[in-house]
Amino acid sequence: MANSGNPVAKLRAWWAHRQWLDGTRAGASAAEALAATGWARSVGGAAPYLGLFARTGLGREAVDAAVAGLEIHELPSARGCTYVLPAQDFALGLAAGAGAPEADIASAVKHLGVTRDEIEKLCLTIAQILPEEGPMDPPAIREAAGSAVRSLGEAGKKRGQSTTLPLALGLLQSRGRIRRVPVNGRLDQQRYGYVGWDQPVRGSAAELAERYFAWAAPASVKHFRWFSGFTAATAKAALGPLDLVELPGTDLLMPAELADAFEDFTPPAEPAYALLAGIDGIHLLHRDLPRLLDEADAERPTPAARAGRSFGTEADPQSHVVVDRGRIVGLWEYDTEQREIVHQLFVPADAALREAIARTEAFVRDELGDARGFSLDSPKSRAPKIEALREASDRNSADRNSARQSWSGQSSAGR
Repeated sequence: MANSGNPVAKLRAWWAHRQWLDGTRAGASAAEALAATGWARSVGGAAPYLGLFARTGLGREAVDAAVAGLEIHELPSARGCTYVLPAQDFALGLAAGAGAPEADIASAVKHLGVTRDEIEKLCLTIAQILPEEGPMDPPAIREAAGSAVRSLGEAGKKRGQSTTLPLALGLLQSRGRIRRVPVNGRLDQQRYGYVGWDQPVRGSAAELAERYFAWAAPASVKHFRWFSGFTAATAKAALGPLDLVELPGTDLLMPAELADAFEDFTPPAEPAYALLAGIDGIHLLHRDLPRLLDEADAERPTPAARAGRSFGTEADPQSHVVVDRGRIVGLWEYDTEQREIVHQLFVPADAALREAIARTEAFVRDELGDARGFSLDSPKSRAPKIEALREASDRNSADRNSARQSWSGQSSAGR
């Protein structure tokens, strides 16, 4: 049980509260949730759906409708990585990710004989080809662009760039001139087409820092640098205009306007369980996994990993997570054959936890069909983890039964 006198429990519960994981935001829109809790990392898996479902109760159709209506959208943003953003942050997100395609082009110029001029000309060709409505997939773009797209041969394949087309598409996306849309409207699959767009790109490093600390505080400069990809100098300049205060005894910073609220905050006495993707913002905004783990849980073996790997030494959870007031209290995966969630819990399953598991299981089964961690995740590839989680769950059940029997025997002897 959380203890208001426990500073670790308070921090975790505060992070969960700020992340809308305390069960108080049912009915909010996808855009509202992403604006308040932070951009949702998307890698062709179920993370955005799971995160929005846990925070607001939104089903897949509602989220897909928000995507179709451009209330939210998947864009290359922080560190050049794809996130699902609310419309109010489209311009800032694109600005935050603008350096990544430039770096890709610079590498291609250096190693593959590409010229900047040919990429700019290809960009002009693509802009003329793409329709404003109805996505055009990459093979169709390549065919329509003809000789403007050039093969980069074996050298390019080795560097993951078989033609010049991805370089131009990435540059156009970063400029807000085109957008990538899922051909079936879903965020958990990676078949895309492109349409023309006219999205401004603007925003400063300080603006990104302000957003970040609204979502993630208390957080350290190191945490912010991980999220933003900024150098130490750029991060220092970005934080300069902000009114941040240090949490006593730590290197964690938070906006001064939140300091009194944090001081007065008391962790909830009752559990608030949420089943989330391993890359959910409760973890990935900081990417500091041990802060969410009790010491004993950090020492648990990573499911289906090589001997010696423990949960607390991982950069990221290797399975989806069960969270209670900011503490990771279990791991889970979805078994598509049995159509059920398989889990390893670090705490006894009370009624609230069983209900949270059943509710998420029904959501995945009935609306998603699967809960992939990322685009290349598949039922076959995750089978060893599912088996390891089942075995760990069976051991836990056996240990608890043994403990109950032992206690019952001692009680009988005492009578």
